[in-house]
Amino acid sequence: MPQTTQRFFEARPESVGQARSFASETLADWGLPDRAEDIRLCVSELVTNALVHGTTSGRGFLVKLDVDEEVVRLEVHDSRRQHPQTRQAAATDTSGRGLALVDALSDGWGVQDRTPFGKIVWSCFKAAVGTTA
Repeated sequence: MPQTTQRFFEARPESVGQARSFASETLADWGLPDRAEDIRLCVSELVTNALVHGTTSGRGFLVKLDVDEEVVRLEVHDSRRQHPQTRQAAATDTSGRGLALVDALSDGWGVQDRTPFGKIVWSCFKAAVGTTA
């Protein structure tokens, strides 16, 4: 049976940890421990991108999780239209690897525009069939 939950976060650094906790608690409630660490890491990366690059002054972001029998979908909604770009980080760079991690850990990801403004950065994770709560 499909399930959805979402939570709005203020654009503050502590929201990254709060979003990870939200995802962990949701996945535990749904009985989906198998991909929890991959999803938590992707939440962290996508939320950090929203916080640093995707929110405008006075606006926060939304984290949404959906599950059906086959897939967990993570979405991070923010207020800027600018799409994130993957890049090859140099060995000496201290940032710039987030989307590469999302690409490596998820079973797919992308970006779509949101009306009336902003975007949704999403990633999907194959879930074990029949394990949802």
